[in-house]
Amino acid sequence: MLKNALRELVNLVTLEVLLKVILVLFIGVVGLILLRLLSALVNRMTRKYLSQQYSMLLRKAIQYTGAVVVLFIILSVLGVKITALLGAAGIVGIAVGFAAQTSMSNLISGLFLISEKPFQIGDAIKVGENTGVILSIDLLSVKIKTFDNQYIRIPNSVLINTELTNVTRFPIRRLDIRFAVSYQTDVTRLNRVLLEVAAANPHCLDEPEPLIVFTDFGESGMQFLFGVWFHKPDQLEMRNSLMQQIKERFEAEGIQFAYPARRLYATELPPAPAAGPAPSAARRGRGRKT
Repeated sequence: MLKNALRELVNLVTLEVLLKVILVLFIGVVGLILLRLLSALVNRMTRKYLSQQYSMLLRKAIQYTGAVVVLFIILSVLGVKITALLGAAGIVGIAVGFAAQTSMSNLISGLFLISEKPFQIGDAIKVGENTGVILSIDLLSVKIKTFDNQYIRIPNSVLINTELTNVTRFPIRRLDIRFAVSYQTDVTRLNRVLLEVAAANPHCLDEPEPLIVFTDFGESGMQFLFGVWFHKPDQLEMRNSLMQQIKERFEAEGIQFAYPARRLYATELPPAPAAGPAPSAARRGRGRKT
């Protein structure tokens, strides 16, 4: 039985079939190599003129389109009717479209994000509770890497319907520090100390000037806002050094931070009046005779 099966297989593998298989393999391998070379060439040519986001989308469009063209060529070599296949693909596409409404929503949202350009690769964004650096921007989702080295995929529909903060959109940012000091503090002296701290920090910019705002009279002390401007790559170093310098200067100048405090007043109560003698049991039990 095995010999008969092998004999039938040998009869099926004719020279024409073998040539078709070799041609299909040749087209597939050469097509993939050409697509890689074309994608690398387009990336090199558009690197100076397009952002990383548009360059990546263009490369993917070339790869997907080229893969479809290579597939159609292979099917044509094998003798498959492309028109019938396209008709069947249209029917299947309608069914898949109804079943994949979420993916279509993400795709349309991705097109809106590409046209709006609220961020680009390398920006740090905050979406809900997640904050990280953008690794890639695709038609269905955006991939970010958090600062604690986690990989998060965010669907484009979520980005469209959620408040998004681009932390590093502008080259210069302001750090706002809110604090409260005791009511015994001299406000003029406090302003002078804060300006000296900002001038001594190498990461704080002189222009725009630091901002000092007396915001409110708090329950425990006077509340202030101290804002300093910096270049976005210096955020972590500037924040740590500035907070430490403020604490050290306040301690040296005798400026005290305000903290919740409660005062308790104790007074002596007057002595309680002395209790009279308790009535005897006989007297309590004596009733009135009628």
